[in-house]
Amino acid sequence: MGKVVLGESLDVLKGLSDGSVHLVYVDPPFNTGKTQTRTRITVEHDDEGGDRTGFGGRRYRTTELGTRSFEDRFEDYLAFLEPRLVETRRVLAPNGSFFLHLDYREVHHAKVLADRIFGRDSFVNEIVWAYDYGGRPKSRWPAKHDNILWYAKDPANYT
Repeated sequence: MGKVVLGESLDVLKGLSDGSVHLVYVDPPFNTGKTQTRTRITVEHDDEGGDRTGFGGRRYRTTELGTRSFEDRFEDYLAFLEPRLVETRRVLAPNGSFFLHLDYREVHHAKVLADRIFGRDSFVNEIVWAYDYGGRPKSRWPAKHDNILWYAKDPANYT
């Protein structure tokens, strides 16, 4: 295929042929129970009036393109996730790999589901993405990592 596809995963996956994709990376909503808001921006080099400082002290001007919000809460998160995993398995090439990016809220449930769909032997590894930014609450231990589950269609032959 040789391209990166960005979109609603289920819609994108349903449009792909069986066994046609070597790598699928899915970063679904995390089921935080909160409204998520994202502001899209563009950044252009502007030494005169830039509102940001970048690499090497260069100045950049930020322009907002718009804001979108969605409710990141699901009554049945696994029912939301399951068709995406089934379609992912269908489109993976015989030596394809699948990466599922989640956080502590749902990763353990998603792993059980993915083991059922891909097979436990197809689980390659769990990648822990540790970071040190965001809030530092005083009332609980802060989560400072995300989880990426890695599955191979064929655990004996994968890319």
